[in-house]
Amino acid sequence: MSSGPGAASAPAPDPHDSLPTSDAPAARPARKSSMFSSLKVRNYRLFFMGQVVSNIGTWMQRIAQDWLVLSLTGSSAAVGITTALQFLPMLLFGLYGGVLVDRLRKRPTLLVTQSSMGVTAIALAVLTLTGQVQVWHVYVAAFAVGLATVVDNPARQSFVSELVGPGQLQNAVSLNSANFQSARLVGPAVAGLLITGVGTGWAFLFNGLSFVAPLAGLLLMRARDLHVVERAPRGKGQLREGVRYVTGRPELIWPIVLVGFVGTFAFNFPVYLSAFADDVFHAGAGAYSMFNTLMAVGSVVGALLAARRGTARLRLLILAAMAFGALEILAATTPTLWMFALLMVPLGLFGMTVNVTTNTSIQMSTDPAMRGRVMALYMMVFLGGSPVGAPIVGWITDTYGARVGLATGGAVAAVAAAVIGLILARVGNLRLSVGWHRGHPRVRFVPREQEQEQALAPAA
Repeated sequence: MSSGPGAASAPAPDPHDSLPTSDAPAARPARKSSMFSSLKVRNYRLFFMGQVVSNIGTWMQRIAQDWLVLSLTGSSAAVGITTALQFLPMLLFGLYGGVLVDRLRKRPTLLVTQSSMGVTAIALAVLTLTGQVQVWHVYVAAFAVGLATVVDNPARQSFVSELVGPGQLQNAVSLNSANFQSARLVGPAVAGLLITGVGTGWAFLFNGLSFVAPLAGLLLMRARDLHVVERAPRGKGQLREGVRYVTGRPELIWPIVLVGFVGTFAFNFPVYLSAFADDVFHAGAGAYSMFNTLMAVGSVVGALLAARRGTARLRLLILAAMAFGALEILAATTPTLWMFALLMVPLGLFGMTVNVTTNTSIQMSTDPAMRGRVMALYMMVFLGGSPVGAPIVGWITDTYGARVGLATGGAVAAVAAAVIGLILARVGNLRLSVGWHRGHPRVRFVPREQEQEQALAPAA
């Protein structure tokens, strides 16, 4: 996506955090920004307000969809099949969706994808409210939403830079995450009230109607205010070109690899938290709901803090991933329910920091003409990790217990972060520096040349 009329690519990463790229300009966004600065941009404000409504509907449909399948079949496996069908298109066609996104204009593309998801939800609502719904209807609806997501997800992710430009990208991505996580606090609660009060179909209907808000926002945007760049032309080998582009840039491939490990093994909280609620603390569904709510609170805080930072450093990504893994290991050893529950807040905070920092650093390091393909690869790895890892961590949890399962996921995240941090430091010709700064310990990566110059300075 565009970073502005005169920019060919997004700002280069901080040299202390990753390799600079030869095709990235020297310009870079401000280091600090106000927490809600990107909302001053009219187009982004319309986008954000539409997503507030739509995200609540999305969370309502997630809860209602699982409950409907469970009530129709009585099978948890059927619920798992529904989730797998919704993620399967991204795993199969995610990269092709990125190629399409780079060729197409983002706003018309989003009008089509958002409309299709709204129509799918309304169709499911009609079937449910009329008593005609069968489980295969839900399977088809889940797969249809997954197909739309193949294009909608990278288009929506990369459209943000068109709305705000590179200077506000970190802030806008962070506010999007806070938006989604805030809806996570509201949507399930409203869905529960509707399901118990008037029936599952009304939750589907609300979600279908909720798409009116983002569609209206897209239609009301001013095209002249968008940061537009030339779209990628049609041509052969664009998928391979996208993969080569990512694999040839350490500042892109290694964060994606890290997110792959974290998403596959450490982000499987439905498996971990349900096992702790039932098998470890014997507290039931109430504790499971509380764990998720506290984690969502931490996620919102993490997203808002990221919005305030204004920059996305790979050093922060590595440290946040290591802290996230260490907190999971600590949580696995907690003896009481309340200690475990309190740790959900920092887990949500550091998990969201990993998510937002990866997303922003990848977008800022990617040429706009390649951004759709790069974001598609990132989302395919991030979203596809959980369905792949869930059976693995589920088996570990069933065989060795919930504590071992959670500790294993945390250990994988921490070790992957440490190894990838060392790889990035070596590739970037950096060296770990441990010292004191204003009375506090400071750990950072320093360029070897800078360290040598400092060592030679007294002799000169």
